[in-house]
Parts: sequence; structure tokens; C-alpha cells
Amino acid sequence: MAGKGKKNSSAQTNGSPLGIEAKLWAAADALRNNMDAAEYKHVVLGLIFLKYISDAFEAKHAELVMQKVDGANPEDPDEYRAVSIFWVPKEARWPYLRDNAPQATIGRIVDDAMSAIERDNPSLKGVLPKDYARPGLDKQRLGQLINLVSDIGLGSPADRAKDILGRVYEYFLAQFASAEGKKGGQFYTPSHVVRVLVEMLAPYKGRVYDPCCGSGGMFVSSEKFIEAHSGKLGDISIYGQESNYTTWRLAKMNLAIRGIDAQIAHGDTFHNDRHPDLKADYVLANPPFNDSDWRGELLKDDRRWVYGKPPASNANFAWVQHFIHHLAPTGIAGFVLANGSMSTNQSGEGDIRKSIIEADLVDCMVALPGQLFYSTQIPVCLWLLARDKRNGRFRDRRGETLFVDARKIGTLVDRVHRELSDDDVAKIAGTYHAWRGDKGTGEYANVLGFCSAAGVDDIRKHSHVLTPGRYVGAEDVEDDGEPFEEKMKRLSGTLRQQAVEAAKLDTAIASNLKKLGYGN
Repeated sequence: MAGKGKKNSSAQTNGSPLGIEAKLWAAADALRNNMDAAEYKHVVLGLIFLKYISDAFEAKHAELVMQKVDGANPEDPDEYRAVSIFWVPKEARWPYLRDNAPQATIGRIVDDAMSAIERDNPSLKGVLPKDYARPGLDKQRLGQLINLVSDIGLGSPADRAKDILGRVYEYFLAQFASAEGKKGGQFYTPSHVVRVLVEMLAPYKGRVYDPCCGSGGMFVSSEKFIEAHSGKLGDISIYGQESNYTTWRLAKMNLAIRGIDAQIAHGDTFHNDRHPDLKADYVLANPPFNDSDWRGELLKDDRRWVYGKPPASNANFAWVQHFIHHLAPTGIAGFVLANGSMSTNQSGEGDIRKSIIEADLVDCMVALPGQLFYSTQIPVCLWLLARDKRNGRFRDRRGETLFVDARKIGTLVDRVHRELSDDDVAKIAGTYHAWRGDKGTGEYANVLGFCSAAGVDDIRKHSHVLTPGRYVGAEDVEDDGEPFEEKMKRLSGTLRQQAVEAAKLDTAIASNLKKLGYGN
């Protein structure tokens, strides 16, 4: 499943340098030894979560100790639950774990702490990792890792410590996704991709739904968006579902560490929809690309397939129709799909796309550059669907669709990964907001090579293909002022000169080969 500015160590967030995440990651990674990243992430993230809930508990505990003269009881679990803080029993409090970090039994002590927290906090039942005592986990390194995590947020006020822990958890998720490569995409959507969707949809108020929520990044970003725009966190309700059990656990911890109240269910969204009656104001999702193992043959007559029966060989348009099914009458959906979804005509997918277009649901299409994901190097696109384009919040957009070709933006941060900057995100979101008529966004205008609004008739002329490049045209090339005849004369002269040089090189290479005994 939001820009973190991870690469800029001089940036500041809440007064704390962002470089702390990278330093902690380097130290934690050094302790990994030969353990697989997919396994190690649960060890590290579980400890960070335990540190977070213990810190929150200790801050409240200290407050209650000061209030004992007024009748407060620091050991009463209800005192904590009343303010949405997890109750942490004595054997699970971080100081106890830290003091026992050098012991050979530290693995069992951590497991017991996790079990005790789950026992006393039903909402965490089945969520926390409890296999720290296993023989394959080096207990000396585990103790060193506990000491490392002990330093996170140390000396910071409780609210800032919580934010630091949340940022570290999020940063570590990204790093583990990178370390796992393709498998990492199963639980993590790069934050800059999430931010584009969230900034475009602007979920200020209402029900937010992600039926394939991974580790919960869409929800974290939505909460950040509201905070950044001075909104009220209580104005949105969060619903999600995740089929992978270990990823569901990551999501539950990720949201809890941020203090986000959410209804996140575990189960297969297609075959066991845990929110069957939900009608969401916003759907935000990054479903698995081109999934052929979704058992679609068992759902041939499903009521969600209003626009056509999706093929069992590819779940893309099953996801699209699931999103539409769960949209409220004025709801908006924003989601990531593989580029092929914009043009494919295989197995009836083109007919489904045509039906969705003819129903006037497609509000905006964005082509993104390649190399944005850890799981795939293929370029992807964003779909934005609107149930009602005259919903009153924006201008009447019936019969229109905005196309944005953003394939040329972004910056390579290493050989295989590209990121979108804050300016890139703002450019895409701002274009969409101006087009749909958000207040205070200025007037929209088509920009050759980047964005263009098209009517349904235009889309029909392109056989209902939604690839933005077909609609935005070619970018204007600046005239260099050189007359055509002069330019052709100059270029022809250059070409002849290069041909002469090439002939000389061919002769030299042939001569050298002959000397080596390979000539004719």
C-alpha cells in the first residue's frame, strides 16, 4: 500500500532528523547475519511495536503516578483503555525486556511478553509474533537488537517518540520490501505512489476502504494527509481486508503504532468479503497485478460483475468491479493497475472496460513511469473512478475524462528504483484538482505531452483504449532557431564525416584480426 523524504538526511520531521531511520536500519541489518529478510522483518518489526506500546503505556503510567493523590490507580487497566492505550502487564514492559536482554532466555521472555499483551488486549489477539525462542534465532544478536530498539525515541516527549517509532516502522517496511525484491510487493506499496493517490482523492471525511490493504500504507497516508491539511482524524472511518495472514499482522501493528483505529479483517476479499454491505466514500487500493490464482471460476455469477464477467485467468477487472461495487453513490475510487489494463482486449476484458467507460465512471487515467515498485519493473497506471461526476463537491464532469501522461517524471534513486518527489506528486494531483474544479486550484488547461481532457466520443474513436499517450499528444519541442536547410546541410556533413571515421575503424579492426590469425 505516502513522500517520506527518506533519502534526504537533512530534512526534519517534528524536530527530529530523518537520518535516524537509516542509521537504525544499518545497525539492525548488520545484526541480521544470514537470516532471510522475509523472516527477519517479523523479528525487528515485532520489537519496534512492543517498544511503541510500552512507551505509550509508561508515559500514561507516569502521569497516573502523579495523580495517585487524586485517586488514580497506575495499575488499573481501565485507566489506559479509557484513553485508547494498550494495557501492558509487568512482564511485557520494555524496561524488563531491556534488563534481561543479555540473558540466554531472552527469546522466551519476549515470547511471553507478546503472549501477555495479546491476552490482556483482545484487539491484538493473533497479531504479534511469538517465535523469538526458536533455536534458529541467535539470542546474543536478539539481545543486541533489543538494545538498539531501546534507543528509539529515547529522551523525546511521548507524542514525538510515537511519531519517531511510526516513522522507523514505516522506513523498515520499505527496506524489507526492497531486500525481498518481488516478494516485497506483496506487503508494501512505495510511499510516493500511495501519496499520489491520496493527494488526488483528498479523503477529508467519510469511509475509506482498501480491500487488499497489505501492511496498511494507504491508511497511514490518509491520516497523514488529514493532519497536513488541518483536518480531524476522527472524520474518517477505515475499513480494510488482507488475505495473507502475516501481512495482515503487519497491517494491524502498523496502524496500532500510529494510533489509527481501523476495522482490518483477514480473509480472501473475493471469496469471503468481510465488509459485504460497506459503501465507501473513498476506495484506495493496489491489488496484485494480473493475478491468475484468484479462483474466478467459482464466482461466475457473482453480483459484483455488473459490467462483465472477469476471466479466471486475470483478476484485474474483478478487482475493478469489486471497487465499484463498494462505492457509495458519490464515492471515488483510486487504484493502481498494470498498464495492460488500459488497452487489453483479451478474454473479454476489453468489453468490461468499454462498459465501465460507457457508464461514465472513468474520471481520470494517469500513466506512471517504470521502476517505481520493488515487486516489478513494469510501468503501472492509476485509475480514478467516480460514481457520480456531478456530485456537487466539484464541477459537473459528466462525459469527460482527464488523461495524464506522467511517464517522464520522477528521479532514479538507484539503478533499478525511481521515486516521485513532492513536486511530482503536487503536479499530478494539482492537475486533477484543477480539472475537476476543486476550490482555489486555478483554471485547468491542456498541456501537450502531459495532460488532456477527452470526451466519451474521443475515447470511442480510440476503441475504448485508455492509454494517456493517445490523448495528450506530443510535447512541443522548442525551436532552436536554426533554418531547416542549414540544419540538414550540417547534419548531412556530420553523417558523412562519421561514415569516413567508421570506415577507418573497420579497416583497423580487420588488420588487427588478420595479425592475430583471424583474417581472411
